[in-house]
Parts: sequence; C-alpha cells; structure tokens
Amino acid sequence: MFALVAAASLMAAPALPALPKIERAPQIVYLDRSGQWLGVRGGRYAPPMDVARLPAYVPAAFVAIEDRQFYGHAGFDPRGMARALVTNLEKGRIAQGASTITQQVARMLFLNNAVTLERKGMEIVYAIQLERAYSKNQILGFYLSRAYFGAGAYGLEAAAQRYFGKPAARLTMREAAMLAAVMKSPVDYHPLINPKRSAERSGLVLDAMVETGLITRAQATRAKAERPNVRPDAEADAAQYFVDWLDPQARKAMGAVKQDMIVETTLDQGLEVQAARNAKAVVVGHAAQRVEQAALVSLDGYGRVRAMIGGVNYRVAPFNRATGARRQAGSAWKPFVYLAAMEAGRTPDDLVVDEPVTIQGWSPRNYDEGYAGPLTLEVAFARSLNTVAARLADETGRDRVAATARRLGVTSPISVSPSMALGAVQVTPLELAQAYAPLANGGYGVQAYGVERIRTRAGKVVWARRAPALSSVVANPALGELNRMMRTVITSGTGARARIAGYDLAGKSGTTSDYKDAWFAGYSGGLVTVVWLGRDDAKPMARVTGGGAPAELWRGFMVQALKRGAMPIPAGAPAPPAPPLSEVEPATE
Repeated sequence: MFALVAAASLMAAPALPALPKIERAPQIVYLDRSGQWLGVRGGRYAPPMDVARLPAYVPAAFVAIEDRQFYGHAGFDPRGMARALVTNLEKGRIAQGASTITQQVARMLFLNNAVTLERKGMEIVYAIQLERAYSKNQILGFYLSRAYFGAGAYGLEAAAQRYFGKPAARLTMREAAMLAAVMKSPVDYHPLINPKRSAERSGLVLDAMVETGLITRAQATRAKAERPNVRPDAEADAAQYFVDWLDPQARKAMGAVKQDMIVETTLDQGLEVQAARNAKAVVVGHAAQRVEQAALVSLDGYGRVRAMIGGVNYRVAPFNRATGARRQAGSAWKPFVYLAAMEAGRTPDDLVVDEPVTIQGWSPRNYDEGYAGPLTLEVAFARSLNTVAARLADETGRDRVAATARRLGVTSPISVSPSMALGAVQVTPLELAQAYAPLANGGYGVQAYGVERIRTRAGKVVWARRAPALSSVVANPALGELNRMMRTVITSGTGARARIAGYDLAGKSGTTSDYKDAWFAGYSGGLVTVVWLGRDDAKPMARVTGGGAPAELWRGFMVQALKRGAMPIPAGAPAPPAPPLSEVEPATE
C-alpha cells in the first residue's frame, strides 16, 4: 500500500530527481564471412533496439505477456499493483509481480534486484522520469536490448541468434512468442530443456496477443502450428571457440575500445555448424572407445580459417583444443619426413626395405607386427610403415626434416631425436593445418588468420587486413611427388575411410603409439582440414587410429565443404568410389 500512495504523490510532484546517466560498456560483435552473427565480447548489453525495424508482432508479444497497459500508463500501473498486493496477501508470499516494462527498464538501468520498499520507490520514480524523457518505443528498445533470455543471451538480438540462428528482424510470430515466454524463467521455459512448458507458455503469449487485439485468432492458430528449429547448444556455441581465439587479436588491432565495433571474420557459419554436428556425432558414436573430445580446423589456400571446432561442448569445456592443445602428431608428421627426402633427391618409386631397424639404441615397430620386405616409398607411405619413415629421416637428416616442417608452418618446438620421424612432436591442430596448407595451394606458405576487417557500427573502417604476400616454400618436383603419395594414402592406404567419390583428395592419418591422440589431416581444392580426437586427461583411447574415427569425422565435414568450391577430379582420372564405412577394415599404421 505504501508503494501505491508513494506513486500517487510522486505523479503529482512538480519535480522529481533527475535520471542517472545511462551507462553501457561498448560491445565487439563478430560476424562470419557473409555477415552472419557469431558472437559478442565486451559489454553485456546491446545498444537500444530500434523497435520500428522489427515486425510489429515481435514487440507485441512482449507487451501482451509482460505489460498489457504499457502504451496507456505513465510508468507504473496502480491497478496492477493493487491486484498483485491482494493476491500476495491472500497467498502469504510474493506470487504475482506488478512491475511494468518501464519499471523493469528502470531497474535494469539504474538499480538492483533487492526486494525493499526503498528500491521499489526509486524504481517508480525512475519509471516516471523515463516516461517523461523517452517515447514508448525507446523504452521498449531499452527493455529488449537488456533483458536476459537465458543461455547467456542478453537482449533480443542475442537471443534470436542463440535460439534460432537468425536476426531479431526475421523472427516468426511463434519464435517471438517463445522468446517472450522465456522471460518468465529462462530455465523453466527453455525450448530445449523444457519443450512442453515452452510450448504451453508460448501459447499463452499468443492468446494474450489475441485478447489485446494485437493479432487475430487465425494468426495465433497458424503460429501455434509452427515447429521452430531451435539450435542445440553445441551448434549455437560452436563458433565461440573461434571468437575466443580472435578476440585478443582484434583488440590489439583496434586499440582502446571506446564504442561498439564490428569485426568481420573469415569463418563460414554453415561449415562451422556442420563441423559441430559431425564432431558431436563422432565423439558420441565412439564413446565406447573412450573418445571424449574433438578438434577441427579448416583453412583455405590463403590461410583463412573457414571452420574451427575447439571441443564438443563450449559451455562445459571452453578450452580451445584447436589452438591451445599441443598433442603428439603421430604419423600425421610423416609428410614432412617424406618431403624433406623428396627435396633431397628421393622419389616415390625408390625401393626400400621394411625390416627391423635400430637408430641410436631406438628400435621402432610398425603398427602391424611384422615386416613387409621390399616395397616402394609410395607404398610405405600409404601404409604408414614406421621402420621406413625412421630410416628415411635418419638418412635425410632429422635437422633437415625439422627445417622443412618449420618452413611450411610448424611453430612449436621440434625435437630432432630419432622418434621425431614418427611424430614425437607436439603441435596444435591449427599449426598442423597451417603447415599442410602449402601442400594444397601450390607450395605457398600461409599464416592462419581469422580477422578481415574491423569497423564501427556507423561503417567507418578502423582496420583492414592487407592482402597477404605469398611466397613459395616448396616447389616441384618434390611437391608433386608428395601429393601423389598423399593421394595414395586415401585411394589405397590408411586413409580409405576418408574417400569421397568424385573428388581428388590427399591426406595422412596419424596415431600415437599409446592411442592418446588420433589425427586425420588432408586437403582438396585448396581446402585443408585437420581433425584430432582424444581426451583432456591424456589417457589412452581404445585402439582409436587416425584412419578410423578421425577419418570418419574428416570425411563427414569435407563432404559438405567440398560442395562449396573444391575442385572435382579431372575427367579421365581414376576415381574409386568411397566404400560405406561399415565395409572398410580398420586402418592401421
């Protein structure tokens, strides 16, 4: 009752305390290569939303369920407060609120959520002042830019992107009702966590819109029949690994952030979502083999990151394994060994012998116990024979192998011990992709990057990437010879599960001797993709090889990626069909 009396006297007062300054930290918004929203860093709140740019039913959904008298009151609703007071007294608890949208905005902008008469009184004071200083649409714009929608989304734009992968201006009537429903309780009415309750409350929102004359009954009926596609957490959060990687780089490029900024990136949102789906499916499908995590990086021939998956659940484990986890490369390292040998004069047709070998007291063994005897280097590479690779690195010079890997793009420390030949070198998926890029783009070294341009919301460009000056780091005939051998890995070697009918593919599998790390790295048409599977606790998986689950993930991703521009196999070239995965024997190396 005190609040009602106080509100009435405040309305009659000739002067009220001035509104505090509205504070808002600037945001950095990240967009994919086609302008789709990826994520936000910096300030929690978006700029006030321009309600006029939304379909009329979007703000109508919030007004109908949150504050039916919004366009008629002067900041607070005395009748609503009276009804709430009676209800709460009858039930002996706070069962019903009475805050208008304007009061909620006052609380969001200037106050906290403390349940006290003093705070409630100031809320009303500020609500009245807001009504005097701003239009109804401006107040609604404040509300829709600051309200919390759950799942880490503050503001309607972030919520539309998080739940439906689209801008707020493209929300359907049913989607708008679902977001208005979430406001009551982001957990209880989350469309994925509690789909039944979400549907029920969304129906209440649509009914309220009909009752207030904002939509017709026929429109509500059609909206209730819609089945919106809600983004799973893994897909909605997939790009956050990439954004985390870029954010320090973008901030360094733009300097002190004093206003909202837009960062245009290289990422392909469609490929990113596909990568997230495939990674999750493969990890779940191989859980019995103790596979727990995955990372994937895909670069084009200029080093632009097109997809980056740093794990299977960002919200649970935000550490980016694509850029921050150095793991032993296993046989995915062997292309550097063979390339150094080709540059030193060896050829794929040279005959070698797969037999026991000891180098400085170390005796490597093949994945399959036993030895194949005489064979060509190409066959040895396709079968990933360890004894041949170890001897080849020793004969070529391990320091030369290290220099070759460094020249192509490996940045981590490189040991020159004998076991280096078999991948006893720790690398990240990102740098391995960077080092494979010259093999796919004609021999040019690249530096992986993700930021193309930075601008203000008004469009002023504050930083733009200069076109990279590519320099040759590997040339023919060595490059062509290595590519020939890497094609053979997929057509008849350990990479059989990676085959895709109709495309010229090259790649290499990799497995560490203790099954802690499994890789598949390969390319086609200038697009390089590197996949890693393993565990964060570095415990062994159950006989997971690079030619198995990683090749399966690589293939699933590349099937979609190749449709976006990779070169098909030239006419007349042999193109063995990719066998069903169930018909391929487990690869060995």
